[in-house]
Amino acid sequence: MCGIVGYTGTEAALPVVATGLKNLEYRGYDSAGVALLDDTLDVYKSEGDIDALTLPDTHSATTGLGHTRWSTHGQPTDANAHPHTDCTGEIAVVHNGIIDNYEELKAELVAAGHEFTSETDTEVVPHLLEAHYDGTNLRAAVQAVVERLTGSFALGVTAVGAAELVVTRQDSPLVLGRGETANFVASDVTAFLEYTRDVIFLEDGDIATVTADEITIWQGDDRVTREAQTVDWEADAAEKAGYEHYMLKEIHEQPQALRQTISGRVDVVNGTADLEFDLPTNYLQSLDEIQIVAAGTSYHAGLYARRLLEAHADVRCTVEVASEYEFTGGRDPWRTLVVAVTQSGETADTLSAMRTAAAAGARTLAVTNTVGSTAAREADDVVYIRAGPEIGVAATKTFAAQVTTLALLTVAIGRERNALGGDRASTLLENIRSLPGAIQQVLDDADRVADTARELADSEAFFFVGRRLGMPVSLEGALKLKEISYTHAEGFGGGELKHGSLALVTADTPVIAILTDGANPEKMVHNVKEVQSRDAPVLGVSSLDDAESVLDVTFPVPSLGDLEPLVANVYLQLFAYHIADALDRNIDKPRNLAKSVTVE
Repeated sequence: MCGIVGYTGTEAALPVVATGLKNLEYRGYDSAGVALLDDTLDVYKSEGDIDALTLPDTHSATTGLGHTRWSTHGQPTDANAHPHTDCTGEIAVVHNGIIDNYEELKAELVAAGHEFTSETDTEVVPHLLEAHYDGTNLRAAVQAVVERLTGSFALGVTAVGAAELVVTRQDSPLVLGRGETANFVASDVTAFLEYTRDVIFLEDGDIATVTADEITIWQGDDRVTREAQTVDWEADAAEKAGYEHYMLKEIHEQPQALRQTISGRVDVVNGTADLEFDLPTNYLQSLDEIQIVAAGTSYHAGLYARRLLEAHADVRCTVEVASEYEFTGGRDPWRTLVVAVTQSGETADTLSAMRTAAAAGARTLAVTNTVGSTAAREADDVVYIRAGPEIGVAATKTFAAQVTTLALLTVAIGRERNALGGDRASTLLENIRSLPGAIQQVLDDADRVADTARELADSEAFFFVGRRLGMPVSLEGALKLKEISYTHAEGFGGGELKHGSLALVTADTPVIAILTDGANPEKMVHNVKEVQSRDAPVLGVSSLDDAESVLDVTFPVPSLGDLEPLVANVYLQLFAYHIADALDRNIDKPRNLAKSVTVE
């Protein structure tokens, strides 16, 4: 839920670590800090933004650790900010995750005379290290301490007398970067992308020692090798490129992101999709069920995919909120494919669900944006959405890329199961191939969306309604609006609004309706009239020819069959963005939220 960056090399560490922290701001945080190791250990930390952190203009240290914290144990205060140190002030630790047994360990340490200065679970680690570190072998001390910890963690450690960083992970992401005269540590490659794109993803239980010229990885007492990978994101892909916010940039990047998602995967002539996974034909033909597990925006992408899979691949599909998932109900694990959808590949709830399915004997498939992520490594098969880096906390282009990838998966499975004929497959693939252009048409109408949003920004609440494929889009539209504008918003299936929630509809609660192909627009018209009779203004995203006669405000959607609601969603993203902008919200870093949710 927070960010780690570390550097050790031949140059000054401070500017590199400070830049890395700025690069990680998008993950969400409420305090920040830096530890710089020279002959002594200097720690600077404070509550609030990185800009509020008082750092020296220069520092001679060539080894450093930085951290952005999102509060779990204790309020966002100077004392609770990372790095945390031991009683001597010579060991510094940064930590992502949660240490479950910290209360027991803290009681033991306090009884032994250690003095704590924070409310965090993290602080037990430097105090435990103090008891094990003899000034010569920091890795051995970290190994001894890790054996006593339960929970999830990515740890970065440095200490006086150790010209290195020592890092380890358990159920929380950590990546190493290899440079020519320096090496890097981070929770996300974006922290050091301008310095190197050669990376090593650590696995659970790995402990790595990182010096300026060498990276050594251990599992227990054994040295191990982890394959290095090259990240194909360019550094400027993680910059704003003239946009006021990352979110707006990423909304406008969707046509290009989908071209990347589709590239090399679509054969319209033969009606086939190549996703380069290894799911045998006989296995796919024997499936009783596909289960999709996901959280947040990825869950909404899964709901969209459920409709596609059942309609085009003739297979029962269920979608589970990952944090509530259990492999129950008498399912046959050999005839159940579990698809874990996670943008980061590190979402703790989704990883837990995927592991539950694997333990039951089911085959797992990860759909993720992140090469080398935990989900990609642990799943039996993986399909990458190839959306490029997404910095804004509110997912935009990754939702579009997830749904598009899952639509391609639908074609691949439908064809293997002989459930999707060549003509129908070609039509769906042609619509997929047309998505970038259709979304560009929506983006070309962005100014009109902005004007409408500004007029309605002070409304009491917003209701989003849709049927069939429009329902997950209505849920996603409501989520986007509330997470970045802090305005009450709800999404409904079109028929459900009248079952109680219609009591909330007034002239001050605009309703946004999805009236497109794939979203049962004829019935949605009846729901629109229901709310109009309660004086609610109705905005519609529609492909109907006569939509303007029904709606107060109409945003047109190009004809793309079952993918029209996905195109409609871009209007909802723009609407949410401009509402939040009119209310002067912190759009890229909404309060209380983080980009990658790595704790359960």
